[in-house]
Amino acid sequence: MQITLLDGSIGQEIVKRSGDRPTPLWSTSVMMDQPDVVGAVHAEYFSAGATVASTNTYAVHRDRLVRAGLEDQFEDLLSIAMAQAEAARDAHGAGRIAAVLGPLGASYRPDLQIPLDEAQRLFSELVHLMEPKADLFLIETASSLDHARGALKGCAATSKPVWLAVTVMDEDGTRLRSGEALRDLAPLIDEFQPEAVLINCSRPEVIAEGLEIVRTFGKPFGAFANGFTGITEGFLQDAPTVDALEQRRDLGPVEYAKFAMGWVAQGATIVGGCCEIGPAHIAELARQLRAAGHQII
Repeated sequence: MQITLLDGSIGQEIVKRSGDRPTPLWSTSVMMDQPDVVGAVHAEYFSAGATVASTNTYAVHRDRLVRAGLEDQFEDLLSIAMAQAEAARDAHGAGRIAAVLGPLGASYRPDLQIPLDEAQRLFSELVHLMEPKADLFLIETASSLDHARGALKGCAATSKPVWLAVTVMDEDGTRLRSGEALRDLAPLIDEFQPEAVLINCSRPEVIAEGLEIVRTFGKPFGAFANGFTGITEGFLQDAPTVDALEQRRDLGPVEYAKFAMGWVAQGATIVGGCCEIGPAHIAELARQLRAAGHQII
């Protein structure tokens, strides 16, 4: 089977290598001070076997930058992120660039009711600015039907492929973090026709049951899980930082690859990693995919 192998954690990996403490901007500030760190992370994932570079744009949103007094650097930050991914891809000689569209406001916050027109406008601007260097758009960590709709509407004008990735509850892979049923995404998939549907930034233990639903949407599907012990109350605050979350100690490369190979056995053709899943995890997953006779594309 042909498998698209995504990279793993981008923002956290960049923060770890920069030596800076996490901030509400995550790894965005690193692009201003140490942009080459971003490119080095992309390069390491390509070397590990990934065929897609996910841009460091998850938190590059006007609303987040306004809080930090950095809105005037919005376009420059997007440009740096795209250029670093492009340079790593070109140096590697192959691969695709996935322009990442993270959630507005904050992660895992379906309670943040952003008007649909505003969400569409903000995502449309991002798509317009990143489209020239993007091979595809990756909507990440949509935690409610409204979040998914706003992002999909914002991508409506692009001719590039759009992949939708949603995040599910820690203890129930059949429900979005909003509590809404994952199966209720079906009308959105029919309306907007994304080219792939994925589950991301969720516990690997609950993804298989979610994929049983996602596979019924009739689209290529897959997953990239996180390595957190769980989403804490401290993280569900305004302007959180990632150090409010704890890394699991029982999810090394071999353990993570076992989960991902299970998703492939379910029919997933797109796999990778999210927060706390690093280059070593992706390298092991690439090894196991090849050993099982799959072709990584």
